[in-house]
Amino acid sequence: MKKYISKILSIIKSEKWELDNRIPNSYILFFFFTKAIMSLRGFFTFFKFKKIILIGSNTDFYCKSMFKFSGTVIFDKYCIVNALSENGIAFGSNVSIGKYTTIECSGSLKNIGKGLVVGNNVGMGTHGFFGCAGGIKIGNDTIFGNYVSMHSENHVTTDLDKPIRLQGVTRQGIFIGNNCWIGAKTTILDGVHIDDGCIVAAGSVVTKGFYEKDTIIGGVPAKIIKKRI
Repeated sequence: MKKYISKILSIIKSEKWELDNRIPNSYILFFFFTKAIMSLRGFFTFFKFKKIILIGSNTDFYCKSMFKFSGTVIFDKYCIVNALSENGIAFGSNVSIGKYTTIECSGSLKNIGKGLVVGNNVGMGTHGFFGCAGGIKIGNDTIFGNYVSMHSENHVTTDLDKPIRLQGVTRQGIFIGNNCWIGAKTTILDGVHIDDGCIVAAGSVVTKGFYEKDTIIGGVPAKIIKKRI
């Protein structure tokens, strides 16, 4: 049975994938029963016939017409995903969004945001926050730890006589390249460009700047630690 299931998962994920033989059959049956329920929930939420969309319980979606799917996407339970923005949300294939994650494309109805683009084979950990008002783009094969937050918008604060909330915002956007690993509890602010193959150490605060490929980044505020090679 495990061999047969591994073949099915390899087709869904578009890459070779094998179950660990130590997993009890009872757990496998429960796991796939849960995924079947999630798949039904996904179909009746988005009515996609050629895409596999799995949705956990108590997950909410807004502006569903602005979602684009290229392949299999899994939303775990208790997520909030609001696609209201200029460009909406575009998901690649084999994308997973961890439980209790919020994706918010617009912070205000006065000035809607740009949106989110997610590549193929991307894993977004649990309890994440992705503020996409200034636009966020994530490349292929990039993985995120738990409690990662990204904020692609910043407040203007230059006028000392005016409340900050009334001074408007700036938006530069955030870019994360291919094959990156963003460690747990990392915060990434507007204007950050992280090129392919980078690693961001857990707990880092990346405030600004361009980070060339294959770089290890860490600290508060984050700095280049060394090259991977």
